[in-house]
Amino acid sequence: MRIFQSTLLSIALLFVSFSVSALNGIPSTMSVGGKNLVLNGAGTRTKFIISVYHAGLYLPTKSGDANKIMAANEPMALRMKVVSGFASAAKIKHALNQGFANATGGKTAPIKPQIDQLLNSVFKGKISKGDVFDMIYTPQGGTKVVKNGKGLTVIKGLPFKKALLGIWLSNRPAQGSLKNQLLGK
Repeated sequence: MRIFQSTLLSIALLFVSFSVSALNGIPSTMSVGGKNLVLNGAGTRTKFIISVYHAGLYLPTKSGDANKIMAANEPMALRMKVVSGFASAAKIKHALNQGFANATGGKTAPIKPQIDQLLNSVFKGKISKGDVFDMIYTPQGGTKVVKNGKGLTVIKGLPFKKALLGIWLSNRPAQGSLKNQLLGK
């Protein structure tokens, strides 16, 4: 019985240490447009067995409803912290293009100029381990993309924000387990 209890305790401690490390670089709050947002959920995007980036979703109030989050015209943000040296601009561009196609059911034409703006202004240079990307949406300002604290571009339109968040929250997300983590499940 003691061996069983000891094993359960070891598993629990391993889970706790994994959860804490998965939040590395993902703060519990973020201020957007003068409004404090709370961390709705955070997790890690993996490709095969490699952790690529940590992500955190920030909302005015916590929600587990992906459709309501994507449709909401209110301040919110998504943070990505690159944790792998294998991430590159080309790989991220490819993944985002695929994510937009999945999130829109292949109907990217209405937001193609905004997608191109994102890909060509944000993911054109070198991506390094430790880089932090914030995608911050406000109804009046659109989606501001910040890399390591430096604003890179602002992309107007709620339809673009819906598709962008759809990369992680749609019915065809980049990774199902990451979707659940971002939704706090």
